[in-house]
Amino acid sequence: MNIALSTQIESLKTEVSPEEWDLRVDLAAAYRLIAHHGWDDLIFTHISVRIPGPEHHFLINPYGFLFEEITASSLVKVDLNGKKVMNSPYEINPAGFTIHSAVHEGRDSAKCVMHTHTTNGIAVSAQKEGLLPLSQQSLFCLSSMSYHDYEGVALRDDEKPRLVADLGNANFMILKNHGLLTCAPSIADTFLAMYTLETACDIQIKAQASPELSLVPNSVISNMMEQASESTHGLGGALAWPALLRKLDRLDSSFRT
Repeated sequence: MNIALSTQIESLKTEVSPEEWDLRVDLAAAYRLIAHHGWDDLIFTHISVRIPGPEHHFLINPYGFLFEEITASSLVKVDLNGKKVMNSPYEINPAGFTIHSAVHEGRDSAKCVMHTHTTNGIAVSAQKEGLLPLSQQSLFCLSSMSYHDYEGVALRDDEKPRLVADLGNANFMILKNHGLLTCAPSIADTFLAMYTLETACDIQIKAQASPELSLVPNSVISNMMEQASESTHGLGGALAWPALLRKLDRLDSSFRT
């Protein structure tokens, strides 16, 4: 692998379908938002999105790029075996491929998968009881939460079925002693889910400075997904996504190239 990577690449806009290009722009935006919020771990975490069609191709970050450098054209298109299906000078993170290909293959509804290694996310993942019902944000997550035990760096194919089984139909997953994962039918929904989960973990770590905590009763959790839909007028992440893109355009619109 060439470690002296150039971040300059010719635009692929005319070489892919309009639908794929839109996904590339949104995925590059999601990487920039991760960097903006300080959730990146140098070059070592991942977001992927499945391209519509029967081939199960998906886009993932070029290994070696900071998230603030990623553009629509630098994203790498691979199949479920990790093989590049479109010419690219860049490689991908094998651990990122293992986790994301497992979820994309096992959950057809998981069009986008996001994974982070934030300090507070890992701190909560190391706690025996996991995420606690301490905040409104945590309740949204707990209404669709799953856990997966740590098995080492995710490089082995034999871990895939266990990860998919643990995920089930949940949209939020805590990878114990490792980090956080969210998935959804769209990039916007997946980002909103991660924003909510990261915020819930931040709140939990801060709240645990107190010797006495007030936990929300489990009976409240069951209605949280319905309330979340009502509060976003049924749009989910799509309600906030245009505003987030406007923010990125004000900061640096190069993600669109």
